[in-house]
Amino acid sequence: MANEYIFTSESVTEGHPDKVCDQVSDAILDAHLSQDKNARVACETFAGKGFMVISGEITSKASVNATKIARQTIDEIGYSDPALEFSSDDCEIIERINTQSPDIAMGVDESDIKEMGAGDQGLMFGYASNETPELLPLPISLAHKLTMKLAQLRKDGTLPWVRPDGKSQVTVKYVNEKPVEITAVVISTQHDEFVDNATIDKEIREKVIFPVCEQYLTQNTKYHINATGRFVKGGPAADTGLTGRKIIVDAYGGKGGTGGGAFSGKDPSKVDRSGAYIARHIAKNIVAAGLAERCEVQLAYSIGVAEPVSLYVNTFNTSTVLEEQIEHAIRKVFPLKPAGIIEYLDLRKPIYKKTAAYGHFGRNEFSWELTNKVEELKQELGLIQVATENQPGISL
Repeated sequence: MANEYIFTSESVTEGHPDKVCDQVSDAILDAHLSQDKNARVACETFAGKGFMVISGEITSKASVNATKIARQTIDEIGYSDPALEFSSDDCEIIERINTQSPDIAMGVDESDIKEMGAGDQGLMFGYASNETPELLPLPISLAHKLTMKLAQLRKDGTLPWVRPDGKSQVTVKYVNEKPVEITAVVISTQHDEFVDNATIDKEIREKVIFPVCEQYLTQNTKYHINATGRFVKGGPAADTGLTGRKIIVDAYGGKGGTGGGAFSGKDPSKVDRSGAYIARHIAKNIVAAGLAERCEVQLAYSIGVAEPVSLYVNTFNTSTVLEEQIEHAIRKVFPLKPAGIIEYLDLRKPIYKKTAAYGHFGRNEFSWELTNKVEELKQELGLIQVATENQPGISL
C-alpha cells in the first residue's frame, strides 16, 4: 500500500520585516569580520514603523558604523521611498550595543585554539534529501525559488508594481517519500495601490509560478495569490520584524529537524551557526555519496566544551550501510570541534549577509554546500578500493 501525504513549506522575500532584520544583523557581522576575523558578534535587530533598534554584544577591534550599514542595507532591499513609512533615509535608528559577557568569553577563549569551547550550549540539525539537485526537500526549494523570482522581477522592472515585502508557500504531495505533484501554491506580494487584482493574479501566475514550478503543476493545483485582496501596506511599517524569527524558513522548511538557535547576527564561534552549517555539510555529503536517500544529522554542544556532547544520524531506513558505521565515518572525516569547523569551512570571512535571505542552504556559493568528502566517506566505509594509503579526514 502506497504511503501518501502532503507537506508544506514557506519562504519570505528579503523585504519581509524579519528578513530585513536578519540582513541588517548579518551586514553588521560582515563589517566586523572584514576588519577583525576574530570579532565576537551577537547582533540583534528590531524594526517597526519608522524605526529600527540595533542591540547585542560585540567585542571587536573593528571600527563599524552600524547605523550607516543599516541604512545601506534597508536601501538595497528596496525601502527607499518615504511613502512606504519605513525607508533608509528617514527611519529612526537606535543603537544599544555592549561587549560580550566575560563569563561567556572565558569558555571560548583558549590558549590552544584547537580546543576553543563552544560559544553556547545548543543542538543543531543538518538535513539532505535526494529529491532535488541541490539535495533539499522540494517544498522549501521551490518556495525559495518563488520568492527569489518575485524579487528579481521587482528589481529588473518586469513587475514594476511589486513592493519589497512578500511570501510564498508550496504544498507537495508525496507518494512513498517521492514528490509527485504540487497541490497548492500561495503567493502574497506587497504592491502599489494602483494595480488591480486581476493583473496581480495573471502576472504572478505567468511570470513567477509557472516558470518556477511548471514540472510539478497539475490541473488540480490550487492557487492563492494575495488571498486577502489587498497588500499595499507592508514591511516593518505593517508588521514588526526581529532577527532570528524565521528559523524554519532559514533551514529546511520543517522537513528534518530544526535546532533551537537562529543563525543571523552570530559570528561562527556560536555553534548555533557553525554547528548547523557543518551538520548540513555532513548530511549533504552522505546523500551525495549514495549512502542514503535522506539523512538528518544532529549535533549538540555544551558551552565552553570543544567536543560535541552527542552526534546522531538518522537515514530514515534509506541507508546502504549501518547508521553506526556512518557515525564512525563522520568522526573520522569531518571536524566537529568549533575551531576545526571554522577553519575547515573558512567561516571567518564576511560572507553572511547573503545567507540572510532565501535560505542558508542549497546554494553552492557557500562552503558548507560542497560535496567534497564523498570519496573519503566511501573509502572510510570500505566501499572503494585505493591503491595507496590516503590521509584520513580531518579529526580534531
